[in-house]
Amino acid sequence: MASGGVSVASLWTEVNRCGQNGDYTRALKALTKILHENRDDVTALHCKVVCLIQNGSFKEALNVMNTHSKMLGSEVVFEKAYCEYRLNRVDSSLKTIESAPEQTDKLKELYGQVLYRLERYDECKSVYTDLIRNSQDEYEEERKTNLAAVVAAMSQWEKEDLGLPESTYELCYNAACSLIGQGKLTEALNKLQQAEELCRVSLADDSDMTEEDIQSELAVIHSQMAYVMQLQGRTDEALQLYNQVIKLKPSDVGLLAVTANNIITINKDQNVFDSKKKVKLTNAEGVEYKLAKKQLQAIDFNKALLAMYTNQADQCRKLSSSLQAQNPGHPRPVLIQVAQLCREKQHSRAIELLQVLMMHTAPYYQNRYTFSSFCHVTKACDVLRSIEEFKHKPGMVSALVTMYSHEEDIDSAIDVFKQAIEHYQSEQVCPGSATHLALVREAANFKLKYGRKKEAISDLEQLWKQNTKDVHTLAQLISAYSLVDTDKAKSLSKHLPSADTMSFNVDVDELENSHGATYVRKKAAKVVGENPPKEQGHGEVKKKKKKKKGKLPKNYDPKVTPDPERWFPMKERSYYRGKKKGKKKDQIGKGTQGATAGASAELDASKTASSPPTSPRPGSASGSSTAPASGVVPPRQQKPSSSGATRKKAPQKKKKGGKGGW
Repeated sequence: MASGGVSVASLWTEVNRCGQNGDYTRALKALTKILHENRDDVTALHCKVVCLIQNGSFKEALNVMNTHSKMLGSEVVFEKAYCEYRLNRVDSSLKTIESAPEQTDKLKELYGQVLYRLERYDECKSVYTDLIRNSQDEYEEERKTNLAAVVAAMSQWEKEDLGLPESTYELCYNAACSLIGQGKLTEALNKLQQAEELCRVSLADDSDMTEEDIQSELAVIHSQMAYVMQLQGRTDEALQLYNQVIKLKPSDVGLLAVTANNIITINKDQNVFDSKKKVKLTNAEGVEYKLAKKQLQAIDFNKALLAMYTNQADQCRKLSSSLQAQNPGHPRPVLIQVAQLCREKQHSRAIELLQVLMMHTAPYYQNRYTFSSFCHVTKACDVLRSIEEFKHKPGMVSALVTMYSHEEDIDSAIDVFKQAIEHYQSEQVCPGSATHLALVREAANFKLKYGRKKEAISDLEQLWKQNTKDVHTLAQLISAYSLVDTDKAKSLSKHLPSADTMSFNVDVDELENSHGATYVRKKAAKVVGENPPKEQGHGEVKKKKKKKKGKLPKNYDPKVTPDPERWFPMKERSYYRGKKKGKKKDQIGKGTQGATAGASAELDASKTASSPPTSPRPGSASGSSTAPASGVVPPRQQKPSSSGATRKKAPQKKKKGGKGGW
């Protein structure tokens, strides 16, 4: 009998009933009473562990198993491994499973999950394949979903058909991920749209699911669709879809981290403030347990690049150094450090880092090129052309042609075009592709630009054969042949369209008067009497513009003849006598403060009425005389002796766009 008069049998009945109803908290209370009566009851301990796991108390369940390990023994191997797995102790979980005396089906299921978390995809695939082949129960569809996820996550993408169905949206989603890995983006996008439809149909049957719940479930599909659009170059659509996922605030921190990281890659060095907000989502707790190592590595690389773009040099160096320590064989951390040094204009140190990188990661380049090539364009071109993997890519061809053109080495630039075109014409690469024809077009234009019309003939012929209706290419071909073979040029000119087919119904006057016309033909002057005068009220009446009268100077006197030399500078006028020296010194009062200046003014002959002025002064009328200065000169204040208003000298202005100024 238990305490309080309740029998142990009735407590077990309570445990059984609560287990069937899913009320594990109440079941734990009954089990506690049972264990109070008998601490060594193995069944009660086992049931307590299960109830704790069902309630999500994995640490407490693990403590119970470790405390009573001798009594429980191998009875709780699965429960112990599962708790370790849920507590992200994956290595410990793997050891527990491998030490089990018997590998049951549920242990194999957990073993597959652990291998998937450890990214041992080949072994994981074998485990799920064996489970699907040797078991038949209601969990078969889930096993196939997991197998599809393994195939999608494998580093080498399986091209053979595993025969997995696509009846559920999970299976359809995993199939789309596999197609993304194979580079079949259009098919992958269609498959994701199919997964979205299946998800909506399956969730519509559940009456408890709201539209917000459905959107949250679709978030992972929408994020993957945005990723495909981003790979296709549809960045605006991808960014819009990514932001929709972020606004939903899904509970999956891994999904939020990946979505935020992809937004940062779209922003690049633009909109860095938005990127700084999004990078916080990648630092959420538990992200490291939700994502694969490659995903976490990509996020860390982007953090370092964002620090560089936001001019956080110390943070960039710290992150890149940490990445280099974690990934000693990866070149990207070193390249980030080199980019940061280049932004700081420390090119010599950047070259040293690149030299160390090449010595450790690319022995092929050793003893071939010195790193002074990074300071010389031609040698740098030689290094770029030695990279077999990229030397025929359009971007590399464009860079090489630009660099050779800068060095005026046209022959080498043409040789780059030639090798790239021959590469795309080979058996390994499909000739006539868009990239191939684009290279041929650029090669022809480049040769024509630099006067190599003879060399451009073969390229132009190849383009014209692809599209005989291309009049522009035909005209270029005729122009090139005119220097080499005039007969051939004449025969080709027959393929030009006739003048009748080239004529268009265009109103020339309307075209000239249009808004975008850069030249307007002037109309001829009308002959007097050519057209009869228009009647009043008909047509437009042109208003005559009134001529504005010129402004006269303020001191203008119509009775006085203007100075004929008024347009000359003062120094070039015939009556200029130069500046009088010592005039200002005479006006400064000497002696004690308050002394009068009347005596000095009376002795100045230029201030008397009988002394005529030597030259006319601006602002004074002819024949007027200045009044003599009289009275006491106040301290720190001195008025000019001559009449007329004083003027402040205007500051000189510089002429815009010129070197001199006035």
